[in-house]
Amino acid sequence: MADKKLKVAFIGTGIMGAPIAGHIMDAGYDVTVYNRTRAKADALVARGARWADTPAEAAADADAVFTMVGFPTDVEELYLSGEGLLTCAKEGAYLIDLTTSSPELARDIAEAAETMGKHAFDCPVTGGEAGAQAGTLTLIVGATEADIAPVRELLEAFSSKIFCFGGPGKGQAAKLANQVSLAASMVGMADALSFAQQCDLDLALTREMILGGTGASGAMQQLAPKSLDGDWKPGFMVKHFLKDLGLALQAAEEKEIALPGADTAFTLYDMLEAIGGGDLGTQAITLLYQEESEAVAAGLDWSLYTSAHEHDEECGCGHDHGHDHECGCGHEHGHGHDHECCGGHGHGHDGSCGCGHDHGESE
Repeated sequence: MADKKLKVAFIGTGIMGAPIAGHIMDAGYDVTVYNRTRAKADALVARGARWADTPAEAAADADAVFTMVGFPTDVEELYLSGEGLLTCAKEGAYLIDLTTSSPELARDIAEAAETMGKHAFDCPVTGGEAGAQAGTLTLIVGATEADIAPVRELLEAFSSKIFCFGGPGKGQAAKLANQVSLAASMVGMADALSFAQQCDLDLALTREMILGGTGASGAMQQLAPKSLDGDWKPGFMVKHFLKDLGLALQAAEEKEIALPGADTAFTLYDMLEAIGGGDLGTQAITLLYQEESEAVAAGLDWSLYTSAHEHDEECGCGHDHGHDHECGCGHEHGHGHDHECCGGHGHGHDGSCGCGHDHGESE
């Protein structure tokens, strides 16, 4: 399958998908694209990609089909519906899901594909928008090296590292481990910048100092500068990170283990989404620590949080967040419309979970 004449379909040309598809084209492959919003694929079509009106049409003649959509519900519909990819893709095709999704769903898809004479494996990625644009993503594969050998050269067109975890669903589980680590780093970054600000320190100098020591993190390196510049544009959207954390917490609960760092991050990002920050970049967590005026300037509205928590709703991720979480910011003050910093862990069954809702178009 290393032959550049093989046909590739790419479904989901959003923030990450579009540059990935572009690298595949640059490597000399024939690419057909589909996206729910066609405008997001226009640049690829202008460069020579073929447009398909449906996912089924895109996959019909493809030797390899990539998918990168928003949520597990999107993946399930795309693969397992009556006219899904498992039905419409040709025999022998490779179906490669780049979405961060459910390990269980990935196993179901892989098993069903094999019974139909096709090959499917989960292949979530990490590296963010910058990695997608540079073609240096890390691929986290739920398959063996032997399994991916026929399409390895294709995968290398947009990656710098490939880790094979041996079986269906294990790529998703490994990606969720990455997100758990990232969650703690994001909260640590926000905590550190807030602490430095309250101590009247030069924030840029403080960041430089932290990066020179053991407090360094990818979040501090890559996302803190955006936060300090007031740049909230998404390289990775809050609502998608919240989905990932919900999946990790659900899996942790099933295994009866605690992930306090991820739990805290979930609470804060759930709060950020509730006040209108779902489409912002994950660096916007720092807005929860600022005066309300700064949040308003970024388009956030604390009254939405109060409204969202007036009704009893269960979290779609299956994780019991409870009502008794304490504020992690260390300040003794109430939160809500007069909010000054992050903290209030009032997600629980009164709050809406970011992992299970219909957030609209995510491609």
